[in-house]
Amino acid sequence: MEVLLQILLVVVGFVMLVKGADWFVDGAAGIAERFGIPQLVIGLTIVAMGTSAPEAAVSISAAFKGTVDITIGNVVGSNILNILIILGLTSVIVAVAVQRSTTRYEIPFMIGVTVLLLVFGMTGGVVSRLEGAILWFFFLIYIIYLYRMTKNQKPQEEEEKKQKMSIGKLLFLVFVGLVLVVFGSDVTVDAATALAKIVGLSDKFIGLTIIALGTSLPELVTSVSAARKGKADIAIGNIVGSNIVNILFVVGTTALILPVPFASGFVVDMGIAIASALLLFFCVFRRHKLDRAGGAIMLVGYVAYFIYLCIGK
Repeated sequence: MEVLLQILLVVVGFVMLVKGADWFVDGAAGIAERFGIPQLVIGLTIVAMGTSAPEAAVSISAAFKGTVDITIGNVVGSNILNILIILGLTSVIVAVAVQRSTTRYEIPFMIGVTVLLLVFGMTGGVVSRLEGAILWFFFLIYIIYLYRMTKNQKPQEEEEKKQKMSIGKLLFLVFVGLVLVVFGSDVTVDAATALAKIVGLSDKFIGLTIIALGTSLPELVTSVSAARKGKADIAIGNIVGSNIVNILFVVGTTALILPVPFASGFVVDMGIAIASALLLFFCVFRRHKLDRAGGAIMLVGYVAYFIYLCIGK
């Protein structure tokens, strides 16, 4: 009975994830159209922050409990998975167009803040409150940049024949969709972890697979759903924005509450996070498109990283 219950919960969790992602993307895209906001900005802000909610909740709640050891691993692991697995899978399913501004500004900024986190961690073995404040300073600069982007770009033209939902309904879709995505990921991860333990899988294996992928399920289902609906800007903005938010907001906020330990073993993982971001940049900087070949390379890259984790740790 226990096995059947957990299988049922996994199914229910995935249904919530898929349906929630559909509503979330529809609502976010609808708001973008109604207010003439570029979809990329929606992806880099509302969608990115929404799908980063699990990482933020885990890290910030851990800080209040006085246990912030998991913060760096949570953020770095999620950022690697976001690029190599989520963008990899998304672009294998459907090629993802990338705006020039993303290639020129957002991806390099993501690489820069990842390098900054590595520097902070290597100098003293901890991300201090002062360094947390610096991360927050760059987070505010990022928000200002997005605001200026919204002001500088021309409003999107509305389709006359397409019926428009009211703002209230669109906000309701975004809210309910986000709740379903976040809650669905929790249900799926908890049930899958319980199943793995019943089968007899080790905690290490569970942590490296189910938990790691589980905390990134919101990004995965949202990005795939957005790409399949032709909202590629939301898909790429979701991942790039989530990675930036994870470092600047999640680590920055956590460090302001309590200094975050940075174990020496994370240097390699941070290097892989930087390499993943560079791989994304080189895959898209010429054609401004992440195609199936680039996605396949990313998936192979994660397999290599996973093997390293299994052997080295």
